[in-house]
Amino acid sequence: MLSVRNLIDTTSLTADDITQILDTARSFDEVNSRSIKKVPALRGRTIVNLFLEPSTRTRSSFELAEKRLSADTLNMGGKESSVVKGESLADTIQTISAMNVDAFVCRASFAGTPHVITENTDAKVINAGDGKHQHPTQAMLDLYTIREHFGHLDGLKVAIVGDLLHSRVAGSLVPALKTMGAEVTLVGPPTFQVIDPAYYGVEQTSSIDDVIEEMDVVYMLRVQLERMGGAAIPSRREYNRLYGLTKERAARMKPGSIVCHPGPMNRGMEIMGEVADAPNSKILDQVNAGVCTRMAALYLLLGGDDNDLA
Repeated sequence: MLSVRNLIDTTSLTADDITQILDTARSFDEVNSRSIKKVPALRGRTIVNLFLEPSTRTRSSFELAEKRLSADTLNMGGKESSVVKGESLADTIQTISAMNVDAFVCRASFAGTPHVITENTDAKVINAGDGKHQHPTQAMLDLYTIREHFGHLDGLKVAIVGDLLHSRVAGSLVPALKTMGAEVTLVGPPTFQVIDPAYYGVEQTSSIDDVIEEMDVVYMLRVQLERMGGAAIPSRREYNRLYGLTKERAARMKPGSIVCHPGPMNRGMEIMGEVADAPNSKILDQVNAGVCTRMAALYLLLGGDDNDLA
């Protein structure tokens, strides 16, 4: 099992933890290709999906993962949440915990919300994205996709391009890649760059054209328009011209390299449609990997029986 009790961030995961998640995900990937996509691994366990921020991909991916593990689920969030009615988050978590649930999967607009949940429950907690902080299962599905293509992660050169400042994807993916031995370069306009790249131990540049030919993976980030709080950005056309993955830039990529994107895409802004749909695009593979990696995380945290994988 994992060395951590909860999956809150990727900085707490060891290389062995990440490898265990990815290896277990491969077993569940095979399950997901069957005509009957279900195993009894978490039968009798109850998982609460607390989504306090809108989500389509992550929420549906977790719900599918839980159903395919035979877990019972309770979906909360939005207008039906007691938090909206004025109840504190701590009281809400304590109330639901009193019903003897086994895990919370939390998505929230504010960084640190999943950690607050861990302080108010004995159930396991998985961070499904908190503000600009972390999104650890996104990082796991990204690593899974990249490892499935190359067969390894150690030594790969990965460029993470775009809105670095507002991205929880970058916040979780960079340390995970570093832990697994990959070489990461951050690329973005000055207004979108991280304040202290030395914190991650990586290089940062404002020129995608200077690095694109060297990279094994070009990971394009979505421009986080909803989290900018009025930050100045160029027009969509200008952003695409300077930092977008255009057809011309894609043609300069290293032979055998791949393109990734966490979705949803701003087509014509950070990535052109023909690049997103090209043979070396792994964007749909990432979506598929989301289910099996989240199955793996839930299974490992909740102590599923090895005999129930079949």
